Amino acid sequence: MNKEAVTEGLLFVVGEDGLTLTQLMDILEIEKEEVMGILSHLREKYEKENSGIWLNFLGNTFKLTTKKEHKEYYQKLIENKESNTLSQAALETLAIIAYNEPITRIQVDEIRGVSSSQVIRKLVAKNLIKEIGRSDIVGRPILYKTTSDFLDYFGLATIEDLPKIESLKIGEKNEEFKDLYHSKYNEKETE
Repeated sequence: MNKEAVTEGLLFVVGEDGLTLTQLMDILEIEKEEVMGILSHLREKYEKENSGIWLNFLGNTFKLTTKKEHKEYYQKLIENKESNTLSQAALETLAIIAYNEPITRIQVDEIRGVSSSQVIRKLVAKNLIKEIGRSDIVGRPILYKTTSDFLDYFGLATIEDLPKIESLKIGEKNEEFKDLYHSKYNEKETE
């Protein structure tokens, strides 16, 4: 197993959250010196001109980021009309944020069942959502909400103009399941 490739993949998957040295040691099951060697080699690899990413140490975590010298091209991508279409993941994430704002990325992840960090980054870059502060829960994660650009994009005057979601009748569904269970259980008893 190529631990450098695994480390690179791990850093890519966690996105903006990054990984601490301790997390990398635990996941890779190796000592600090070996992790530091891998990170050092990755950083040298990314320093080269033919790489578009960079390994940063920010906020006690190691993160893959884009290189600052390419910023003008990233800006063109964001401003490009063809790249302004929203993916299914972006639409899901936007809907979750719009109906639950303010909300943390972790809460979005729990609802979607997958990591949303890259999607949220793109939505922030497109100014469809914005950071509005920090939650009071442990770790003080960033809170997100939709912007006026979101309203413009979807032709809404206010967030209240979103279509209403009918609440699930969980109690009734549970009763149906209970009845189904009891009827099957009773049938077995009578046999």
